[in-house]
Amino acid sequence: MKHRFEVLDIFRGIFASMVVLFHLSAFANTAVLNNNFVENSDLFVDFFFVLSGFVITYTAQGMSQPADMKLFYKKRLFRLYPLHFIMLMVFVFMELVKKQFVGHIQVNQLNNANNNIITFFSNIFLLNSVKLPGVTDVSWNIPSWSISAEMLSYILFGLVVYSIHRLKIYPRRVYLFAAVAFAAFLLLHTLPNPAVDHAPPYSFNFGFLRAFFGFFSGAVCFNVFSATRGKNINKPASLFSTLEVLIIATMVVLVYNGHQLKPYDFIYELLFFCSIYVFAFEKGIVSSLFKKSGFLKRVGTYSYSIYMTHALLLSLFNIVFYRVLKMPTTSYAYMFILNYAIIYFVSKWSYKNIELRFQWKKK
Repeated sequence: MKHRFEVLDIFRGIFASMVVLFHLSAFANTAVLNNNFVENSDLFVDFFFVLSGFVITYTAQGMSQPADMKLFYKKRLFRLYPLHFIMLMVFVFMELVKKQFVGHIQVNQLNNANNNIITFFSNIFLLNSVKLPGVTDVSWNIPSWSISAEMLSYILFGLVVYSIHRLKIYPRRVYLFAAVAFAAFLLLHTLPNPAVDHAPPYSFNFGFLRAFFGFFSGAVCFNVFSATRGKNINKPASLFSTLEVLIIATMVVLVYNGHQLKPYDFIYELLFFCSIYVFAFEKGIVSSLFKKSGFLKRVGTYSYSIYMTHALLLSLFNIVFYRVLKMPTTSYAYMFILNYAIIYFVSKWSYKNIELRFQWKKK
């Protein structure tokens, strides 16, 4: 089976955009953004982890030699690291620049204690999703903690898959993937985590475990999909349409009620597992509508850049329009459109000039 999961890519873009709105809601004072659904949209980060596990398992669970692992790690590092590194350097530069504007505009957190030498190096080495001494919050480019968690998931996945082949237990691989996911879930809920009072824990504590739980759940999801695809692919489109609509409705309800349900984070893993499984068939009415939209396809293509650039662009937008021009925060009810448009076009540029330029290419 050689297939690009186009609808799942579109969901990646939509949910990256929802994370943008989640962070934007901190600046706003409008029901358009300050509502339960948007304010719980950080949950969609877990969708990214499950989806990554699904897609990576599709492309890489057959690696059986050290050379295969080396190539896999090289490709994944070149995919994630260049944009992460460049954005980190931009944030370092911004920390230096903002000190020059003290007294001219309002500067929040002139000396951000979380942006320090320890967190700089943890970001450099993609360890900012691991609990480190003295680290009490996310740092520098805030969303980058999940990139650290993602890269650590790739490392563990490569080791697990290589071990599966060496031990000659490939037919039982799904059980090992499930065991890793379950172990991560148990650790996530048994390790002391005083910094937050609800699950799922965030990056500066055990974000990598949150990623392991989602990623290996996605690995199980792909194997279930692969094993059942032949039996289900020819079922009527009306069935898939019904399932797709039900999943979207369930997703809206569960995310809207995230304040109450986040401690039961396994609910969202199950939700995203089922969502990815159903939409991987791309046979329902929602899938059909999504695939007709060129804009949604482009958002899916630029999703990594949207995710990695938005924190900086949200801050700069807030400075220009709300601290310098003194616009009311209620105007975010419509200004979020302009803000998102800026993020979209900057991400289009960074996708073409950073992501594509630095991705690993076979010599």
